[in-house]
Amino acid sequence: MAIQQRLYTVDEFEAFIAQSDHADRLFELIDGEIAEKMPTEEHSLIIGNVYMPLRLFVDPRGLGRVAFEVRRKIIGDDHNARLPDVEFTSKERLLPVVKKGAVPQMPDLAVEVKSPVDSFVEMREKANYYLKNGSRIVWLIFPDRQQIEVHTNDAAVRTLGIDDELDGGDVLPGFKLALRDIFKV
Repeated sequence: MAIQQRLYTVDEFEAFIAQSDHADRLFELIDGEIAEKMPTEEHSLIIGNVYMPLRLFVDPRGLGRVAFEVRRKIIGDDHNARLPDVEFTSKERLLPVVKKGAVPQMPDLAVEVKSPVDSFVEMREKANYYLKNGSRIVWLIFPDRQQIEVHTNDAAVRTLGIDDELDGGDVLPGFKLALRDIFKV
């Protein structure tokens, strides 16, 4: 859901989200437009169903950091501050924990769950943005279809259905998660 008609820079966006009446709301900056994320209960449950298994896989192995709803930007891109639903960054690429503002790099793995207000085109544009700016794999989750699209840097897209198993590819070798478990809400 777009908030305004003019284009914002990341600095203007940071000032916008710092306003007290925006404290309990989720926003991201997409190509200069402020968009409010409107997650549903289903959306949140699916995020948890992805986040927890990732965290349980990554943490004991010391592979990196798993997080959710972390604002990300790229140095030199003044019109984007993205907010992946779930993400993983490998230990080789970890920066110190950011305590204010956006992390200045994209994660290795970005996960987006389609909300009712998202279009399929917007979802795929998000995947392309992440991959173009440093992510190595993107999982687009479509609750209504009970499908996941796996996008990678080689421009390959795999579509998985409810009877399939998601894997971490070369980003998280050995990670596996049944789609039935992701869509269990």
